[in-house]
This record gives sequence, C-alpha cells and structure tokens, in this order.
Amino acid sequence: MSSLKKFLTKHGFFEKGVFRDYCFIIIGAFIMGLGIGVFLVNAKVVPGGVTGLAMTIHYLSGNKLPVGLMIWIFNIPLFIWGVLELGKQFGFRTFVGFTMSSFFIDFLNGRVPGFHNIRLHESPMIVNLMEHDFMMLVIVGGVLLGVGLGIIFKFKGTTAGSDVVVAVMQKKMGIKPGHAFMIIDSIVIALAGVVIYLRGLADNRPALTLTLYAFFLVFISARIVDVIIEGFDYARSAMIISNRSDAIAGIITRDFSRGGTALAARGLYTNQSRDMLYTVVSKKEIVNLVDKVKNEDPNAFIIVNNVHEVLGEGFRPRI
Repeated sequence: MSSLKKFLTKHGFFEKGVFRDYCFIIIGAFIMGLGIGVFLVNAKVVPGGVTGLAMTIHYLSGNKLPVGLMIWIFNIPLFIWGVLELGKQFGFRTFVGFTMSSFFIDFLNGRVPGFHNIRLHESPMIVNLMEHDFMMLVIVGGVLLGVGLGIIFKFKGTTAGSDVVVAVMQKKMGIKPGHAFMIIDSIVIALAGVVIYLRGLADNRPALTLTLYAFFLVFISARIVDVIIEGFDYARSAMIISNRSDAIAGIITRDFSRGGTALAARGLYTNQSRDMLYTVVSKKEIVNLVDKVKNEDPNAFIIVNNVHEVLGEGFRPRI
C-alpha cells in the first residue's frame, strides 16, 4: 500500500460519504475564494477573523503580500494549536478547508504564479459594481463568503482561523462562542479601518464608511452560513390542544394524509387532562390545517413552529 493510500485511509477518506464531503469542502472553498478574492479584497471591505487580518497585512504591504498566502501562513500555527488543545476535531478536513480557500482567493485574484492573467476582480462587471453600485458588490461578496463557509461547515470542515481561537476561549475561559466571535471580528475590522485611514487607501469613500460596510458584511455572511447549515425551513410543526382531539386527529390523517402523536397533557389552569396532538405538515398545508382545526373547535389552542428538517416518510431529507 502506497504512502498516499495509507495517509488517506488513516483520515477516513475511503469511508462512506467522506469523498463527497471533501468534494463539497473544496466547492465551498472555491465559492468563499470567489467572494473574497474577486469582490472584497480590492473593495477594501474587510471581514473579521484571520481573513480580515490577512487583508489588513495585504494593504500595509502595498498590496504586495497575497491575501490567500497570508491566511494560510496565519492558519498553520492556529491549526497546530487547535489540534493540540482540542484534538481531532481540527483534523485533516480543517487543513483542506483553509488550504483550498487560501489557494482560491489568490488564484482568482491573479496572485498564483503562472496564472497572473486570471484577474476576475478586473472584469467589467466587477469594475462597474465598484464604481456605480458598491452596496451590491458588498452584498454579493458577503453572500458568496457565507455560502462558501456554510458549505464547508455543513460537510464537517472548518477554515481554522478564529474558529480555533473561539473554541479555545470557550474551553479555557468559558466565553460563549457568539461573544468571542463578536470580540475578534470587531477588533480586526476596527484595526483594518485604522490602517485604511492612516494609509489613505479608502479611495473615494471614507474609511469609516468602509468599516461600517465591513460590519454589514459580517452580518450578511453569518446569516447565510446559518441558512446553508440549517436550511430554509420547509415544514411546520403544530401542537394542538383541544377537547375534540379525536376529531382533529381524523382531520390530520384523513384530509392531510399525515401522521401525528397524541401526548397526554394536563392544563395548569383548569387541571383538566386531555390529549395534545403533535404533527408536521408542509408550509403550504399549515394554513389549511389551522382553518380546519378552528372550524372543528374554535377554542382549540394551536402552537405553530418552523421546521428546518424532517427525516421520515412524506418529507425529503436534506443533503
């Protein structure tokens, strides 16, 4: 067995679904690289974390140090630290994630030796957005960044960087991840804003404006990551409490061809025992279900919740 095959076997590359995961991690890295390398680097709108720090160094060097290369260099010690402190959760998938995203950022920005002619950030579309619709440029960059990160996270990869710092901060100091990310991103974005201001790199836009765009970018990308990981809610769950639970159960099974669960419940105010029905229907069906329940029992108590994923008969699974 070759050394390469031994290495791949050790990291579970031949296990079921693992090859697919790595393919999607690379796809996510490409999309992330497209958002940063093509839309954000030359716009000087800096996301937080290691990417933002690398972009800041890039500006300080007079655009001589490639962003992707700096991200990779910063991530190597963080990756090693993460493995030592947190174990295998920062394993080979993380290395692939930050290596491929770093490569694609520089590749699409024309910074990889031998591929200097690939300069998508100088395409007519990007130039037009830069000059006439800067907000759309930032939005598209943020969406691509969020989609790329979301795909990487969804398929069990990470991009190291601030993920490692946040995880260690949570383990060592008990700081909540959301607070840690906010602290790190705010420091990096503020630092980048100061550098852009002092070096006079803001072009026709005030440095403070670019800083505000940066916070807006972080918000957009974070929301997109959540959507990619959790998915758009495509179903609704309903909890129904009624004195006519048998009749309503018939409506659910007969009119909607759905199953459900009857749970024994007791009202705290009335101290009466009755069944609580729990069922899941599609988004299109929930309004009709509520109407039919109310027609059967106007006093029925109904709680409706969003559902991101349902695994079972009658519902399609997510990837």
